[in-house]
Amino acid sequence: MLNKCMIIGNLGADPEMRYTANGSAVTTFRVATSRRFSGQDGQQREETEWFSVVTWNRLAEICAQYLVKGRTVYVEGRMQTRSWDDQATGTKRYRTELIAEEVKFLGGRDGAASGGGGFAPGMAVGADSEGDIDPDELPF
Repeated sequence: MLNKCMIIGNLGADPEMRYTANGSAVTTFRVATSRRFSGQDGQQREETEWFSVVTWNRLAEICAQYLVKGRTVYVEGRMQTRSWDDQATGTKRYRTELIAEEVKFLGGRDGAASGGGGFAPGMAVGADSEGDIDPDELPF
């Protein structure tokens, strides 16, 4: 089976980084993608879709350091849905997230390159795979 997602869009807010109880860095951010199309009336329309992105370990630290609201990024990864019980209402909640395996910094708002931190626009950053793969999960 294949579970792969690739998006290009702009960050809607600065990323948020935290550490798990075992010390792993996790950074989350939202990316807006846009699609232009002609409506039934012939008028041009634009539709925006928001993706919740999650990065882990070294990739999380790099994204937290260099990404800012409005920055254009390419994100590649897999979609994952998690669930939890809302403590306030007692209902089961769901959230679908893009678990990033690669993030490429493309530029700032309106496609302009953002300066900063020695990462050139277009630089790709991949997930640190060391220790992330459980040999029991390999299909061969």
